[in-house]
Amino acid sequence: MKIQERTRTVASGYLALVILPLLTAGVVWMLVRAIQAESVALIITNILLLVILLILSLGFFMVHPNQAKVLQLFGTYVGSVRATGLRWANPFYSKQSVSLRVRNFESGQMKVNDSAGNPIEIAAVVVWKVVDSAEAMFEVDDYESFVQIQSEAALRNMAMSYPYESHNGEKIALRSDPQAIAEKLRIEV
Repeated sequence: MKIQERTRTVASGYLALVILPLLTAGVVWMLVRAIQAESVALIITNILLLVILLILSLGFFMVHPNQAKVLQLFGTYVGSVRATGLRWANPFYSKQSVSLRVRNFESGQMKVNDSAGNPIEIAAVVVWKVVDSAEAMFEVDDYESFVQIQSEAALRNMAMSYPYESHNGEKIALRSDPQAIAEKLRIEV
């Protein structure tokens, strides 16, 4: 089953940045009062509350523009966050960044034969970006390497499917129809 991106709504980190310190201050104040009263049960309770608040503070994370954070809970995908800024989520979520920026890849020159068997040298510049952060993280080992390999394979296949120059009324040729070839290459990649 293919994993697809699900948008996950998480709490504002700014709100949590106000609430958690206030709660921590309240628990510290109650701890001091419990120590003064020499109540062992209240001391233990307040220490446990402090530990819980420290764990909750691990839920802060930052999402930069053109970035997504992929959230997992103990290995299970729970969603992706694209909303930028300071965010707060379950502190047990692992948070992995995926760049959503437009990138480019320039293939090296390859020697291939066109559809007529003529040897040619061909190269391409592929402009790409991640549109599904979950698919990029979970469907391939290294999505950047995957794009390079797929682009070169598609380019090689495209070069072998069409002649370099149009002869005998052939409709599409590598040299005379760059827009049509580029569209077919985009579809194949």
